[in-house]
This record gives sequence, C-alpha cells and structure tokens, in this order.
Amino acid sequence: MKIIIAIDSFKGSLSSMAAGEAAARAAREVFPAAEVRVFPLADGGEGTVDALTHGLGGEIVRLGVTGPLQKPVDSRFGLLPATHTAVIEMADAAGLPLVPAAERDPRRTTTYGLGELILAAMERGCREFIIGIGGSATNDCGLGMLTALGAKFLNAEGAPVGITGGDLAAVRQIRLDGLHPTLRECRFHIACDVTNPLCGPNGCSAVYGPQKGATPAIVEEMDAAIKAFALLAEKERGISGAELPGAGAAGGLGFAFHAFLGGELKPGITLVLDVMNIKDALKGADLLLTGEGRMDAQTAMGKAPIGVARLAKAESPALKAIALCGCALPDAEAVNQSGIDAYFPILHLPMTVTEAMEEETALRNLEQTTKQALRLYRAACE
Repeated sequence: MKIIIAIDSFKGSLSSMAAGEAAARAAREVFPAAEVRVFPLADGGEGTVDALTHGLGGEIVRLGVTGPLQKPVDSRFGLLPATHTAVIEMADAAGLPLVPAAERDPRRTTTYGLGELILAAMERGCREFIIGIGGSATNDCGLGMLTALGAKFLNAEGAPVGITGGDLAAVRQIRLDGLHPTLRECRFHIACDVTNPLCGPNGCSAVYGPQKGATPAIVEEMDAAIKAFALLAEKERGISGAELPGAGAAGGLGFAFHAFLGGELKPGITLVLDVMNIKDALKGADLLLTGEGRMDAQTAMGKAPIGVARLAKAESPALKAIALCGCALPDAEAVNQSGIDAYFPILHLPMTVTEAMEEETALRNLEQTTKQALRLYRAACE
C-alpha cells in the first residue's frame, strides 16, 4: 500500500504540512505497513511561501521593503538553499491589503518592493524564482519592480520618471543597461492563474483596476498609458507580449516578467506540483489524500486539490483520491467529476467557526475523519 498526502492549507487554521502530517498519523494507524509520504500543497497564491518553504526544508527570510504606497512594510521570501530557489508572493510587498481602502488608487501604487525582494534573494545566492503574482494593489506594469532592479525609464526630457502606475504615461525611453547583471543567470517561474491580456476591455486596468480604486476615468487613462508603454517595451525588446494570456495579471506584472526578465507564466498549481517533484512519487500509488479548508464548485475549476488529483490519476489510473475539508458547500459535488472520488468535511459536533478553526480542534477533527475514511476504504478493499 502506497499513500501520498498533499493537502492545501486550511487558511487561518492549519498549514499545509500540519494538515498533511495529521492525515499521515491517521494513515499509519489504519495501514501500519503502508508507505506514507507527505508533500506540501498550494496553488501559487496566499500560503505558497509557507507551504513550499516549510515542506521542502527551506527558511523564511524576513526584511523590510518599500510598500505599495512607498512606505516601509515588513515582507519576506522563502529560501530553498538546496536548489538556490526563492519563493515569493508579490502580495507580501505590494498586495491590496497593504493599502487602506480610503487610499486605494492604482496611479499611486508601485511594485518597487517586489524588486527589492528579488535583489535580496539574489544576494542570498538564489537564481531560480517562483513568484506568485496574485492579490496586487498595483497597475504599474512592473515599472517599480524593474526600476528597483536597475532599469531606467525616462521622460521626453531624458529625466527619470517615478515608480508608480501614474508615472507610466510619462515614459518615452527605456534603458536596460543598468539592470542587475545577475539577472542574466536567473530564471523566473511565474504562478499566474488569469488569462487577461494587458490592455483593452479584458485588460488589467478595466478588469482589476476598479477593485484597486480606479474610477472609469482612471481606467481609461491607465489603459492608454499601459498600451503606449507596452508598445515602447515591445519595440525595445523586439518581442510581442501584450496579448499573451496572463500579461494583464497583477496590473501588468505578467507582461513585465515576460518582456523584460524572460519569465514563464504557468498556472499556479502546475508550477507548484513541478517544484514539489511529486510526479514520480505518485507512480504506483494506491491512494491520494488531499483537501483544503473550504470545498465548493470553485475547487473543481482547477484549485490545488483538483490539480494534484488529476496528476495522481494520470500517473496511477487505478488510484483513489479522497479529500478532507473544513467545510463543504452544496455545490462541492462538482469535484467528483474532476478527479476526487469522495470528500469528507471534518466537523463532528456543532460549533462556531472560531472554535472549528482552533488548531487543536482542527487537527483532532482532521485526524479522526481521515481515520474513519481510511477504515471505510480498507473495508471496501478486503
């Protein structure tokens, strides 16, 4: 018997590895002779740094950077020394929660702090980068990040422009000779789960600008500025990228990584599964235990548990996939058509959400539910 465990975090309650180890304890009790392996799981968004760093034996590096409003913020990245890899969530440096609601205006925000994180990781020896770009407060097309990395953006008079989304309109020249030389040795793997182009009605300004504080007039203004910036960048780099699926992610960061740093955009779960090296472990497995805090129809649209379940069944067609979850909405049955054979909410008694999310309670409920699900699986196999 070979059991692979890869459970996404129960946000606000259990980390990916804590959930996985709880399920592993149950699996070893029900199947004492089984080979049981635990892997971290995330989808490239919130929780990815913690899941991959702790699950793959790395360390969290904490540092202060320039926040989206150009004020200092506490930030961090994950360091995986064995592979010289940095794991970064851009939202740790330029995320929407870092901007008070009353101050939201994408013309005023910057990705400069993300560039500072990349510089700090390079100084620690990192040459591979896994960067999740969800949850941004920005619409600067990477202007701030690239400036931090040494690029120069000049106005019509040849003077440097600023580092915010509102400064894009003034850019007339792009000079890349000052980019940090180590960037030539680096590879950027970008976790991107949206397919928006850079500009137009489906672009970053129109679709995501309003949630970042943009009025219709600001959307129109910024879309025009980003379009002009992209045309200049494409001419400078000799490439096309504005129509690339995902170019509009994180206020144009998808475009910036592709056009200036050679970054590869991938769905978050695909990127995470590649980094975990879980594929080989799934070969010949009998059972996959996966899950997340809340299971619903959105889970079936490619979130982490579905991603790992589909990979598991591709590698071991006879494998059964069981999911554990903190709660399941009525539409969660959609996951049964997407690779998960059965799911089990872990609550055993009526309780408040706060009580259910207490770590001790969640661990006990998860372990107990896993044990019962596996006893049923064992009985069905006998």
